Amino acid sequence: MKIGVIGAGSWGTTIANMLTLNGHVVTLWVYEADLCERMRDRGENDIYLPGFALSKKIKFTNSLEEAVSGMEMVVSAAPAQVVRRVVSKAVPYISQSAIIVSLSKGIEEGTLMLMSELLKETLPKSLNKNLCFLSGPSFAKEVAQKLPTAVVIASDNKEAALKAQNVFSTFYFRVYTHDDVTGVELGGAVKNVIAIATGIADGLGFGYNSRAALITRGLAEISRLGSKMGANPLTFSGLAGLGDLVLTCTGELSRNRTVGYKIGKGATLEEATGGMNMVAEGVATSRAVHQLSKKIGIEMPITEHVYKILYEGLPAKEAVTNLMSRDLKREAE
Repeated sequence: MKIGVIGAGSWGTTIANMLTLNGHVVTLWVYEADLCERMRDRGENDIYLPGFALSKKIKFTNSLEEAVSGMEMVVSAAPAQVVRRVVSKAVPYISQSAIIVSLSKGIEEGTLMLMSELLKETLPKSLNKNLCFLSGPSFAKEVAQKLPTAVVIASDNKEAALKAQNVFSTFYFRVYTHDDVTGVELGGAVKNVIAIATGIADGLGFGYNSRAALITRGLAEISRLGSKMGANPLTFSGLAGLGDLVLTCTGELSRNRTVGYKIGKGATLEEATGGMNMVAEGVATSRAVHQLSKKIGIEMPITEHVYKILYEGLPAKEAVTNLMSRDLKREAE
């Protein structure tokens, strides 16, 4: 299959390489022209995935038109906050029969849209039926190392999901299908906010009890939001929910946890994110989820306090005191 991958961050690069090794003809769009040239010359993404030799069969391009024209599948791996801008530029060149697979995890600031809502608004209606969304516990570096990984692809179109499942599956990358697009997307987006919270707790020197509490109550917040938005609550016990949440909250490779850890150690948001080559999606998503929870009227105390720490200067220790001294209630509430 001819596949165009939009975005050469660590995840987009890893997926492009995996798909090529899986026998597909892949073109990877690289935003930075100088990086694109180096990737052609050296066969390595020295900024976002250093130390990994890429297949010589990948075609690297700085042209969106070249990346998506005539492709049977287009994979969007751009950061969530720029997906609308990038995909809008690519739309005129995308085949009307192409399957679109989104890898982006986040909620757009301003509109408060999930990637599925954003893409349905941005793409022609003829392509909406071919939308798929890949999520689950998957650090790019480990997939690049061919370490066993399991993820999920969600779509309203069973046929498109099955095609994407077959295209992405390898001996080390196991793909399940799902029909709950909203649930899969919310799990992948909001877990980044909870990961910032667990990172802050770790930075403050708290223990495993605190981490377990944040993960569990964070999952309750995700489920509460998902149920209100029409998702199946059972989705959050799967790979895109609990699986991705545990990985991102505990893994040393988690960018969002790292940002939180630095803040817990006393860094400002600017200091915590400065010098990072890759985007910590939870920083923007925390603001979007905070606004979304207020808009639809649900309580998300962990998310609210992450937002206040990042954007209102609330001291991390004070946030902990606030959370621990809230009114007592039943766990199910």
